Amino acid sequence: MPVNPDLTERAFAPVAPYLVGREKVREFARATRASAALHHDVEAARAAGFADVVAPPTFPIVVAEATLQQLLAEPDAGIDFSRVVHGDQRFSYTRPIVAGDELTATLRVTGIKTLGGNAMVTSETAMVDAGGAHVVTSVSTLVVRGDDA
Repeated sequence: MPVNPDLTERAFAPVAPYLVGREKVREFARATRASAALHHDVEAARAAGFADVVAPPTFPIVVAEATLQQLLAEPDAGIDFSRVVHGDQRFSYTRPIVAGDELTATLRVTGIKTLGGNAMVTSETAMVDAGGAHVVTSVSTLVVRGDDA
């Protein structure tokens, strides 16, 4: 079953808020080799004007993953996860993510195109804080390999 082109512009329900934990930020920083003191040391982060440790720039993928699961589980999507490879990832920030943030994420499919028998599904996951202010948008492109790929 090919990817359903009617997914384009489909919006999904917001996922449950994600509370950004200090240790999760530190673990992610270690895993991605982000060595800046702002990611590990509360006092260094506070000296730089932040309330707590600052998440590395790619941390939003942790939050966006739940929204991508919604897309992959969509019954009429036509996306066979065994044929999915990650094609691209970008982040557009309003402000950094800091431990203590409570982020709510909402996914919208922004485009589907076919290239060489493969489908490229692009989505945006907008993340807002507890006050409803935009923090970051994650843009993902998933490549769904065709039968001949």
